Amino acid sequence: MWKDYELLDSGNGEKLERFGRYVLRRPEPKALWEPSMAEAEWRRLSHVAFVPGAGFGKAGKEDSGTWNRLKKMEDQWEIHYNGAPEAETHAASDLHIALRLGLTSFKHVGVFPEQADNWEFIFRETSRLSRIHQANGLPAPKVLNLFAYTGAASIAARCAGADVTHLDSVRQVVSWARDNMERSGLDGIRWVVEDALKFARREAKRGNLYQGIILDPPAYGHGPDGEKWKLDELLYGLLKNVAAILSPRDGFVVLNLYSNGYSALLGETLVREVFQGQLREMTSGELVLTDGFGKALPLSIYVRIKR
Repeated sequence: MWKDYELLDSGNGEKLERFGRYVLRRPEPKALWEPSMAEAEWRRLSHVAFVPGAGFGKAGKEDSGTWNRLKKMEDQWEIHYNGAPEAETHAASDLHIALRLGLTSFKHVGVFPEQADNWEFIFRETSRLSRIHQANGLPAPKVLNLFAYTGAASIAARCAGADVTHLDSVRQVVSWARDNMERSGLDGIRWVVEDALKFARREAKRGNLYQGIILDPPAYGHGPDGEKWKLDELLYGLLKNVAAILSPRDGFVVLNLYSNGYSALLGETLVREVFQGQLREMTSGELVLTDGFGKALPLSIYVRIKR
């Protein structure tokens, strides 16, 4: 149970969410059903509602719009995520993430709550690798987070003792992630403002290896120097470079895809073709949020591998 987040209701192409002490109303194209609560209740609960702009739904402007404030609230606020207790011992987790949220012009607020399941996997797997490295007198495991946004996954890896490289093509987002690291009581993450594909290619040429690689590429995007990113055209090449810089043993990859039309099976096939049998374990599925009335809202697909 995440105390600072709750999907209250969903339907008619929208979702009603509580982030800490504030309730937000945002578009959600996958909410094809009717809401369980009446419209009056949505209005009563909402502090703010996102109003799509003229370009909403068009490539590159899918999420643009403005916020309609319905109640008094702060422009920025903080929420926390504390990891699930250890399954065997029930001891409290060392995973603690603090995130600054804010109302952006792209309907996003600085976190994708459904990613919590990936954070837990990253923390568990990195913790396991950290113990192995420590027992064998090796340096801390290296984790690379590509398309890293505001840094929750980077913080999860850092909490587990990793040497973390956080990469995003938007400088302001990297600054946001640094702030989240500091709010979480951490330091030592390496910050890179770069095009992900260029960086991965360069690391492959240098022979640099990582024990963990996280990638959450958008459907469309631009690098810091205007490089164009189109998922359908570049994902396979990026994965080939990821395979080249992943440690040949005791390594993991987390691939997350939001693009409509991508399935977990497609993700599995891509990863299997890239790694050509060099996998110890592979799991895939959908990241889902369930609202207060039991309606399951699938939001992205993931593929996780261990080498």
